[in-house]
Amino acid sequence: MAAKRLTTDAMADELREIARHAGALLDATAEEADERVQNARENLRKRLDAAKNQYAELDDLLDEKLQAADRLIHDKPYHAVGGSFLIGLVLGWLMSRK
Repeated sequence: MAAKRLTTDAMADELREIARHAGALLDATAEEADERVQNARENLRKRLDAAKNQYAELDDLLDEKLQAADRLIHDKPYHAVGGSFLIGLVLGWLMSRK
């Protein structure tokens, strides 16, 4: 779970960096008078806001799913161990076939 959290954190950092660069681009082109630049800025701003909202929703959903999985594993540890064993057994069998 720690490795997954590190990957999630790295992805979140990358998205924040992209959003920061997009914001800097919006600020840098704020005084441009060309209509095409203004339209592109407005489209970028809309998409950036939508992406931030979707990321927040996805982050909340992921947290809920992780908490639900954690509760399930704590409530029924033998089911989790047995399920993991069966999945490993099936994957091992499938990989050993030629």
